[in-house]
Amino acid sequence: MNGELIPLGGGDPIPLLKKQLLIGRRESCDIVLRFANVSAHHCQLFINGGYWYIRDMQSRNGVKVNGIRVQEKRIDPGDSLSVAKHRYELQYSPADLGAVGPPPADDLPAEIMTESLLSRAGLRSSAPGEQPKKAQRTDKYNTKRYDVLDDSAGQIKLPDDPV
Repeated sequence: MNGELIPLGGGDPIPLLKKQLLIGRRESCDIVLRFANVSAHHCQLFINGGYWYIRDMQSRNGVKVNGIRVQEKRIDPGDSLSVAKHRYELQYSPADLGAVGPPPADDLPAEIMTESLLSRAGLRSSAPGEQPKKAQRTDKYNTKRYDVLDDSAGQIKLPDDPV
C-alpha cells in the first residue's frame, strides 16, 4: 500500500494501491466518488520521486491542496486534499515510496524570486531620490473639464480657458 486518503467528514479510509490513480465519478476510475459535483474523470494522483502529486483533469469543480486551488501540485504527508468539495487527508511515508532526502523544491521556479513583482508586471519603481513620474492622462472621450464660476447675481459663468 502506498498510503491512504482519510475522509475528513467521516468514512472509511481509501487505500492507495497503485502508483498512478484516476479519481472520478465513472466506474472505470481507480477511485470512484459517486457525487454529482465530481467530474467523470476529475483528477489524477501519481507518485514522483517518492511523493504524491495531484493533477486536475480539467474538472468543473477543481481540486485544492490545503485550501488552495491547483492544477498540479505535490501533496506532502498530512496535507488536505479537496476533490470538488469533498475533503481528505493524504497519509503516506515518502521513505516507503522511495524518497531519498528532502522533498523536491515546490512548484515555483527559483528565478521567480529574483525579480520584483513590479518588474514582473512590466512596471518599475523610482530609483532612490528620483521623483516618481506622474501618470499621463488619457481622455478616452475627448471631454473638457471646467471649473464653474458663480457671480454675485447667481449667474453661472464658464471661464474661457479649460482647466
